[in-house]
Parts: sequence; C-alpha cells; structure tokens
Amino acid sequence: MSNIWEPYILSFIPIFVAVDAIGNIPVFISMVEGASKKQKQKAVIDSVTTATVVAILFMFVGKFIFSLLGITIADFQIAGGTLLFIIAVRLLMPGAQKSLLSDKHGGDIGVFPLGTPLITGPAVLTTTLMMLDTYGMRPTFVSLVINMLIVWITLVKSEVIMRFLGASGTRAFSKIMFILLAAIAVMMVRRGILGIFVK
Repeated sequence: MSNIWEPYILSFIPIFVAVDAIGNIPVFISMVEGASKKQKQKAVIDSVTTATVVAILFMFVGKFIFSLLGITIADFQIAGGTLLFIIAVRLLMPGAQKSLLSDKHGGDIGVFPLGTPLITGPAVLTTTLMMLDTYGMRPTFVSLVINMLIVWITLVKSEVIMRFLGASGTRAFSKIMFILLAAIAVMMVRRGILGIFVK
C-alpha cells in the first residue's frame, strides 16, 4: 500500500514547496487592500484558475514549446522577474495601489502577478516537469491539483488575517510586502542570469 502512495507523496512535497501557498498569503493581502469583496473574490478565482491552467498546460506542452521556440527556464525567470519588479515599484508609489485596483486593468491582478508568476512561476513549472519525468503523469497531476486547492483555501481564509491586522496594520504591512515582492523579482532575474551563464 505504501508503494502505491509513495509517488504521490514524493511528487506532492516538491510542488508544495515551489508553490509556497503560505508564503503567498501576505502578498495577496497587500495587493487586495482596499478592494471590494467582489474584487477580492474575483482575484482569488482568477489567480487560482490562472495558476492551475498554466501549470497543467505547461505540464503537457512545456518541453515541446520551449524546444520549439528555443526558450530556456532562465529566459522565463528573467522575463517574469522583470515584469514583477515593475509591478512592485508601481505599488510602492503613493496612491498607486488604488489605481491598480480601480482602473480598467484592475481585475487582471488575479492573472498577473498573482496567478503567474507568484503562484505558478518558473519554480513551479520547472518542478512540475521534473516530477513528471520522475514519477509520471498521474502522481504529478494529482499533486498539482491538490496544491492548487490548498492555495485556494489559504487565499479565501486570508480575509481573517486582514481583519486581525486591521486597516493601519495592513497598510504598513503592504509596503513591506511590496519591497519583498521587488526582492523576489530581483531574485528571479538573478537566478535567470545565473542559469544562462552557469551551466
């Protein structure tokens, strides 16, 4: 019996670490501060849906597309990190967060940067391909879906954390998280550059 579940457990753990569902909660709280209940719900649905679809599609066609276009994981890290850094800088500007949520593009934060690259980023895509090669399609697919379910639960429950912190605490925490977001973006770019030059 243990042998049956072993591939599922061994594929679940690396994907769980790569997704970092718990670590994404503060960033989510920061990005939806001041948003309406409807906007928050849409951000949760959009982010989890986007992250799941991107991860599953990449699991099936990732290697083929990368090979076809000559794109490496390092290229993906640099591009995603650069875009994420731009978003982080914009959010640090006075009044920028409100405009991000209220303008015509505000509904897309669930797609970018929450869905990808925060939830499903280069680490998740790379790990998924590795688990696919090591444990096969079924364990990898099941592990991926369970991880996305965990992400959905943590984002839905993030409302409780927001109420605990309070308005002032959330605003202060937001600024710290935006700096952290910029640091994550720089880390992604750095890893991408190292991936190109260090074989």
